[in-house]
Amino acid sequence: MPSVALFALVVSGCSSAPTDGQDEAVGVAHARGPVTVAVAGDVHFEGSSAAALQPDGLRSVTPVLSAADLSIVNLETAVTERGQPAAKQYTFRAPPAALTALRSAGVDVVGMANNHSLDYGTNGLADTLAAGRAAKLPLIGIGQDAEQAFQPHVVDIRGHRVAVLAATQVLDSSLAQQWTAAKGHPGVAAVQDVTGQKLLLLAVKTAAEQADSVIVLMHWGQERNPCPLPRQESLAEDLISAGADAVVGSHAHVQLGNGWLTTGGREGFVDYGLGNFVFYARGGAAAQSGVLTLTLPATGGVSSAAWQPARIQGGVPQPLSGVDSDKAIADKEALRECTDLAPRP
Repeated sequence: MPSVALFALVVSGCSSAPTDGQDEAVGVAHARGPVTVAVAGDVHFEGSSAAALQPDGLRSVTPVLSAADLSIVNLETAVTERGQPAAKQYTFRAPPAALTALRSAGVDVVGMANNHSLDYGTNGLADTLAAGRAAKLPLIGIGQDAEQAFQPHVVDIRGHRVAVLAATQVLDSSLAQQWTAAKGHPGVAAVQDVTGQKLLLLAVKTAAEQADSVIVLMHWGQERNPCPLPRQESLAEDLISAGADAVVGSHAHVQLGNGWLTTGGREGFVDYGLGNFVFYARGGAAAQSGVLTLTLPATGGVSSAAWQPARIQGGVPQPLSGVDSDKAIADKEALRECTDLAPRP
């Protein structure tokens, strides 16, 4: 089993690391306060969602993403302009400008552990990683081997260290072995088997020992099913027990419920599904979107969660207000009924 290392990356402007020869302990002694983390769901740039590639194409959601200390999305596409499509029903790819568009909209970290990251093979994966480096936008959940794929992104925000990891429970059965990152083998952080689950839980435990807050992005569930599957609930419990403060999901292309989960002597927040974000949804439940903003106190856990609802129009989310917003928030809260989650911490 490959080792999982903790990779620290400090975001410019947010670090409280000591400078000018100051002792490291001085920096650590700075008071740590709460931080806010915004998370949004599935993103690609196919069809109508290619509108997000235009200048200010994501201006409608830039304010809510930029307002948080850290913003994260799940990107379901290979970032490449070469390669051959995989033998599967849907294959997505986007130009490097996609990462520039996300960064310009306030996105700080991109999760890519999902069933589309390798739609254009290992060449496409190499291009994706290179595009992330060029855009200075951290990509998590993919890598040249398992160690890189399971590495968290760690950021210091005013002395509060936040670690973010990404993994998937969903891969096409015919491609799962080929796409799963392993020792000396590129791919995604996959947890469809016991080996992958152990790697993820080890990575979470390691991150929890070195960071104040740990967030795990999970690609999981069943498409168009608004309720979590037993394997999702089981893994959520394991992740919270291992040290995750929040577990946030995607993949179903509809929203699922959220709330607080107490297990293994710990409490954490779980959102089983955020739905689509930048997507070619045409209406109905698939077009219901939004941004989840979590407040992470220095003492650990999640003290509050706020849902800014949106509706996808022309491939891009448009935030809701007034009566429409109130109804969308109530609809999201009602999805908790088929989960084992509590409405409050």
